[in-house]
Amino acid sequence: MKKQTVRDIDVQGKRVLLRSALNVPMKDGVVTDAFRIEASLPTMEYLLEHGAALIIMSHHSKEGTSLAPVAAVLEEKLGRPVRFQAEVLSDAARAAAAALTPGDVMLLENLRFHPEEEANDPGFAKALAALGDIYVDDDFTTMHRDHASITGIAKYLPAVAGLLVEKEVDYITGALEHPNRPLIALLGGAKVSTKLPIFENLIPKVDTVMLTGPVANTFALAEGHPIGLSIAEPEMADEVKRLLEIAKREDTELLLPVDVVVSKSLEEPKDVRTIKWADIQPDDYIVDAAPSYAEMLKTAIYDYLDFDGKATVLWNGPLGLTEIAEFAAGSKAMAEAIIATKAISIVGGGDTAGFVDSLGLHDKFTWVSTGGGASLELMGGQELPGVAVLLDKA
Repeated sequence: MKKQTVRDIDVQGKRVLLRSALNVPMKDGVVTDAFRIEASLPTMEYLLEHGAALIIMSHHSKEGTSLAPVAAVLEEKLGRPVRFQAEVLSDAARAAAAALTPGDVMLLENLRFHPEEEANDPGFAKALAALGDIYVDDDFTTMHRDHASITGIAKYLPAVAGLLVEKEVDYITGALEHPNRPLIALLGGAKVSTKLPIFENLIPKVDTVMLTGPVANTFALAEGHPIGLSIAEPEMADEVKRLLEIAKREDTELLLPVDVVVSKSLEEPKDVRTIKWADIQPDDYIVDAAPSYAEMLKTAIYDYLDFDGKATVLWNGPLGLTEIAEFAAGSKAMAEAIIATKAISIVGGGDTAGFVDSLGLHDKFTWVSTGGGASLELMGGQELPGVAVLLDKA
């Protein structure tokens, strides 16, 4: 990483404003998945071991959700008290921050309770900055956002990356800049229109692009396949054809599943069948790619002309509606196939990371990102606003 990290600064006796990825699933006020909290611990522990006091900031995307339950989990994981501050910019919060000593930890309430956060209000950013001496961003999940606690605050404090952000950036950029070939991108999502820069950046760099989900439906539609009632963007046909021309020019293989799984309902399994594109009926929904798509991944790797036992796979987007077991077989087969190839494997956060975790396969992949949107934009060659504002290495 070309930006400074916590290793490049002296934090002894300093109050560190730390942006962490604490947007975790909760139910009835209880944290149900602590993956992101656990991924954030190394930076917290490093800063505490080096004599800092921590003022931790984060958000929760579910409207009205308090971060108070996160404080209890942090307390357990860190093995020390964590003071929860419900009023982010009150006199009490400023006094509590000023009273912190090395080893103390304070967690601020959900920043999105304040509309000034997402508006990147300079006054709000300056008021946050006044609580501390140094800013550390360790929340990769939001580094594609231009918010007060991400980019605004860096105008008022020295800003560096945390250890998790360093790993995220290094793994993803390293996979693209110095891959073991073949390099395969497995991409899904809802819309081609929002992913054009990603496709444009990746197609010239990778050997194979494998398409999943509604994105695959749009490509299939542009190629003349029926898709029934499945989600797609028919208005993107010309752009899809342009991407196909780029792939042809760059000698990049662009693959759709040969077989898909369809259902008469998206809410529940109804007349579920595995069929060819040509056999899709007008009232069918495509709900998964068949497990045979995983075998196509293996073929793309093992039949690569210069294959030497190594490969790289970037995976962002499940193959189907994985919250329904009958629609998740393709994604499960793909996960197992990637692991079986022993490829360097980068899972691009979001729903894909959640699915991998649900299978208990997290540790079988080289890197599972905490950030879906941020990892996609980084794969797309875009500079993340939250990275851009950090101090450059000398």
